[in-house]
Amino acid sequence: MVRIAGVNLPNGKHADIALMYLYGVGRPLAITILDALGIEKTTKIDLLSEADLDRIRDELKKYIIEGDLRREVSQNIKRFQEINCYRGQRHKKRLPVRGQRTKTNARTRKGKAVAIAGKKK
Repeated sequence: MVRIAGVNLPNGKHADIALMYLYGVGRPLAITILDALGIEKTTKIDLLSEADLDRIRDELKKYIIEGDLRREVSQNIKRFQEINCYRGQRHKKRLPVRGQRTKTNARTRKGKAVAIAGKKK
């Protein structure tokens, strides 16, 4: 099992898919990194040599990923809440932040629907 940035990458996956297991690395960034290093994206991650893995680790140091990115995102959310802007208020109330409707949808954000006692007549 290959370990990069504190994350175990799954064996048997293509290199571009395996890199997506890192927080902050999506498909486009994974392909960009592999192209820059001249590694075929269809190569299985467990078949890469240690030298290739070291090159990938060095290339990933140029980007903010994993713990640093998680910390930055949470600090941004806390900053919005402290300055009491609209987005911060929505985060505090655990409602959708980006203008989605909440009358009928938003169950993921609001949680399970709670019945109101005595409403039906």
